[in-house]
Amino acid sequence: MTNNPFSSFWMGGFECTDKLNAFGNRVDFLNLTGHLQLIDQDYQRLEPFNIRTVREGIRWSHVEKRPYHYDWSTVKYMLERGKANRIQQLWDLCHFGFPDDLTPLHPMFARRFAALCRAFVHFYRSFDPYGSLIVTPINEVSFLSWLGGDHCGTSPYCTKYGWEVKYALMRAYIEGVAALKEADPTIIILTTEPLINAVPELDATPERIEQARVWHNYQYQAVDMLIGTVSPELGGRPEYLDIVGVNFYYENQWEIDVWKPLLWKNEPYDPRWVRLRNLFTEIYERYRKPIALTETSHPKEDRPDWINMIAEETAAVIEQGVPFYGICLYPIIDRPDWDHMTPWHNAGLWDAELRENLPPGRVLYEPYATALLESQELIEEALKEANREVA
Repeated sequence: MTNNPFSSFWMGGFECTDKLNAFGNRVDFLNLTGHLQLIDQDYQRLEPFNIRTVREGIRWSHVEKRPYHYDWSTVKYMLERGKANRIQQLWDLCHFGFPDDLTPLHPMFARRFAALCRAFVHFYRSFDPYGSLIVTPINEVSFLSWLGGDHCGTSPYCTKYGWEVKYALMRAYIEGVAALKEADPTIIILTTEPLINAVPELDATPERIEQARVWHNYQYQAVDMLIGTVSPELGGRPEYLDIVGVNFYYENQWEIDVWKPLLWKNEPYDPRWVRLRNLFTEIYERYRKPIALTETSHPKEDRPDWINMIAEETAAVIEQGVPFYGICLYPIIDRPDWDHMTPWHNAGLWDAELRENLPPGRVLYEPYATALLESQELIEEALKEANREVA
């Protein structure tokens, strides 16, 4: 565990999407949630919870208004506020949003993204020449390719094109990683793919069990492409993967075809539910790389029970010797629905207090805060025990 590059095990994720939503409208959650306006206060609120690492996004559609011309002014401001508040920032270069003139299927998409990656490194190193830089090139390729390629939920607004969109996104991802590491070999690549468990109905036939297995394994395609074991013609390499980040929410285990989520509290008992520790172990055994839970949250009153479960499952794999680097509460500040801008999800450590002509206020959800502090103690004990065994 000595090589963990994160400043704190517990992290906060600020919703930063700049995507086109289902209606073709550009959203901007850094502004909508008030994070850009309240960034100093947001960072300072993390201190009682010993959170010193956060996930942020550059908003590609705002940085590159014209091809190959980059405006880093807002990112520079965020970097300055991070430095002033002693916060480590992990950077998403594409969090579902692209410039207006691009879609993943555009013939210049990969080239433009690689150029962005190269420009980002040069800009970042002009601000911080020597500090560690941890980058997620494209957030949740698996989800984004489904949303835009199969579900018409964002650009390029397709159906039955999920694989083509995923292939195009991973071409850009791999070319982007190559550009990042060429510009700075010390850069750490953090993936952030959904962690799922796809199952058939109870008493399923062998054919349905196999269909579910195929669905389950779709979750690995993006990272397998990154390391070159799938579609090697894209140029993926094992050294392009540094930390396997996975995102896990309460609906991430589901029955295929009907898309029915399994009840995560597993009451009444469902033999198809797989404990999170087993899913973590499956990921580690596949890639043999350090793991981080890069997104997790639950809406409303179940937030305390959810984070307690997350901590228990994570502690279990740490005690088994799996190199586990951190847990990111995402979102740390509440956010609304992408498409309708309402309702707000009540899924953050802080709920949003909507105010006229002002950025949303922050209201700490006390039961979640209490459970988080308890969960932090549990993880701390697991880490101490793991370090004792290593010593």
